[in-house]
Amino acid sequence: MILLPFYVDDIIKTALSEDINYIDSTADLLISEESVSDAYFVSKADGVLCGLEIAERVFTILDPEIQITNHIKDGERLKSGDLIAEFHGHTRLMLKAERTALNILQHMSGIATYTRKCVDAIEGTGASIADTRKTLPGLRALQKYAVTVGGGRNHRYNLTDAAMLKDNHIDAYGSITGAVNALRQKAGHMLQIEVETRNLDEVKEALDCGVNVIMLDNMSVDEMKSACELINHRAKAEASGNVTLENIRSVAETGVDIISLGALTHSVSAFDISMKWRK
Repeated sequence: MILLPFYVDDIIKTALSEDINYIDSTADLLISEESVSDAYFVSKADGVLCGLEIAERVFTILDPEIQITNHIKDGERLKSGDLIAEFHGHTRLMLKAERTALNILQHMSGIATYTRKCVDAIEGTGASIADTRKTLPGLRALQKYAVTVGGGRNHRYNLTDAAMLKDNHIDAYGSITGAVNALRQKAGHMLQIEVETRNLDEVKEALDCGVNVIMLDNMSVDEMKSACELINHRAKAEASGNVTLENIRSVAETGVDIISLGALTHSVSAFDISMKWRK
């Protein structure tokens, strides 16, 4: 896992504080402090596992003595019924950790699973799948990590990573050429510039400016194909907008280098994983 431990712990502690608050009115009043149990995670669908170490950290924060045995790693494909991990620890603490751990694991596995479907759909085309900044507040690094586990790539993490002139920037400034020139006068030599374009005239203007990446926003497949022929590898071509699993292959075959999808993170379905108890 490449996520920083302090970042992960902060997210988990915030979630646990939100969920438990003062006491767990069920587990604390029902289960004795000495009770010890065995439990396990099981997959209830087919997909890609992601976030297991993070989910398990929820348990170890609450119960440093818990024993965990993993059977599957992040990035591996799951089948319905697969045993993912087993737990042996204090019953009260495992009950408190269960929902927070599953929320994280199901969400991240959902992202990795959908990303893998998109990656598989465009296999052999030369295009890559990327995420966007359409992420949940506070969870961006987790979500972007899940995209990489599913075989995708990360777009910029935040507004500092690169200069992206979107339609509103261009409309506010007045023109693509003017905006790019103004940026170059102030930006450092390491900053890459991407321009969002809406038609072939804007593609040509962005190309003449020598930008690094040209986004083809909400264009038809035919328009994207013409744009890629015009760009001819002089800049990276990125397709964005109205891309679905049903049409993603056609988009990739236009010759674009990158296909960015907000749907990887902003509206993905949770992957079905359950925690079961051994009696």
